[in-house]
Amino acid sequence: MSERPQDADAIAMTRAWVARFVVARNICPFAGREVRRDTIRYALVRGDDPQGMLHALIDECRRLDAEPAIETTLMILPDGMSDFEDYLDLLGVAESLLEAEGYAGIYQLASFHPDYVFEGVAADDPANYTNRSPWPMWHLLRESGVEAAVAAYPDPEAIPERNIDALREAGHAALAEEWAVCRAVRADE
Repeated sequence: MSERPQDADAIAMTRAWVARFVVARNICPFAGREVRRDTIRYALVRGDDPQGMLHALIDECRRLDAEPAIETTLMILPDGMSDFEDYLDLLGVAESLLEAEGYAGIYQLASFHPDYVFEGVAADDPANYTNRSPWPMWHLLRESGVEAAVAAYPDPEAIPERNIDALREAGHAALAEEWAVCRAVRADE
């Protein structure tokens, strides 16, 4: 992550990543439906203040409370979270905040970062691409929607292993190139 993107470009890159990577590779077998239904909200959170990001998270929970047509929100955090360890620290605080604010069991938080590395996995392992995104982001999901999707899907427990196998088969170089295409998308294209 080198330069700070324009707001519209950061959202365009994220939309491209969802469509061209997450949905196209079936990383999340539930994402395509939400893309087609246009129920994903893309929220850009500007500023490098962790407190501001946490406030934005609770504001987004309140928005989801008030707008049931939004199934899920991708909160894009392009400022101040480029360090993966700092990001993970704030993610832990965010998860605790959701619980403290009474949102445990209502919303769940998934995490994505350009430098995502699973514990015990090498940084260049293609498996990490399951959680790599153009920008640091939090994915706020309705728990009820997740439960319904998982209940209707055959063998949801196999999804992570299937993804790991498919991404390792594709290889790091191919995934990095594909992912870079998403990062090059601009809003005016």
